[in-house]
Amino acid sequence: MQRTVIVGDIHGCFDELVELLEKIELAKDDLLVSVGDLVDRGPKPYQVVNFFRERPNSVAIMGNHERKHVRGIFSYAQEITRLQAGDGYADMVDWMRTLPYYFENDHVRVVHAGMVPGIPLTDQREEILCGSTRGERELQALFPDTFWHDHYTDAKPIVFGHHVTGHVPLVRDNRVLGLDTGACHGGALSALSLPDFVVHSLPARIDHWSQVRNQWQLAVLKTKPWADYTWSELSQAIARLSSTRDASTSAWLSAVEGWAAALRSAFPALVAAAYRTADGLDTDQLRQHPAALFLFQARHDKLDQLSLARQCVTPRRTIDLATALDLDVAEFPE
Repeated sequence: MQRTVIVGDIHGCFDELVELLEKIELAKDDLLVSVGDLVDRGPKPYQVVNFFRERPNSVAIMGNHERKHVRGIFSYAQEITRLQAGDGYADMVDWMRTLPYYFENDHVRVVHAGMVPGIPLTDQREEILCGSTRGERELQALFPDTFWHDHYTDAKPIVFGHHVTGHVPLVRDNRVLGLDTGACHGGALSALSLPDFVVHSLPARIDHWSQVRNQWQLAVLKTKPWADYTWSELSQAIARLSSTRDASTSAWLSAVEGWAAALRSAFPALVAAAYRTADGLDTDQLRQHPAALFLFQARHDKLDQLSLARQCVTPRRTIDLATALDLDVAEFPE
């Protein structure tokens, strides 16, 4: 008998997914359905996506985490996933764009986060189905003191993820089933098989998100546009991150702080170089020089460290000026 197997939020926990499906004894002709959130927070999001892309009889629903990648809305978890996927990231996101916002067959309805009871799935708002921030606010406004599924009265069962129900799934009257049991947080990965209505769960190996969050911190930090931050933004970012427990990250942040300090300490040398250069050029040469603005200020004795600081408000502007004046400055730490 062909089954429909619905898996809760996987969040990059590929090893647990494989082990759970082995435990379930998933057959080739069984239909496998993911409630969404294949990616983010876990160690192997790219492998999870590829599994669903390559396995026949598989469906993945658009979760709020897939939607973030599709829309380019990045927080720390999405930045990590982009690095984990490497050169395959763009193709992975293109595939995510094709994901449906719900699944329904004769046995069950599946959404990622929620729905408004009494309205057909075809007429539901995507934001509510996938659990975006806006969709969550809309549901809260509709049902301020209860959950949306407390109002679900249809006979056909509905399965969803998104909200962690604890280490065991939420099962109410075999009609309302929540399958997010926090696999990426060290909980469990859960699934439901139909039409037999058997719930399967597998404990997560570790708290993946805690490990991944620390493991990828330095790699993510190195992708930030440090040279384009203002000096105050740069200082604030370093101060905010200074509590890290990772020694290599702490050492790198100290190096960035030293790099910024070295650049700012070069202001007197930049002013002096601008005066020297201005003295050696005629007016036409000044106009054609890449540092023309600063050189004309120097020629009219209007360039000093204070005025230079007002103009070189980022490391990049400082570096560009130093390059134009043929002056060596500190290099960004690797």
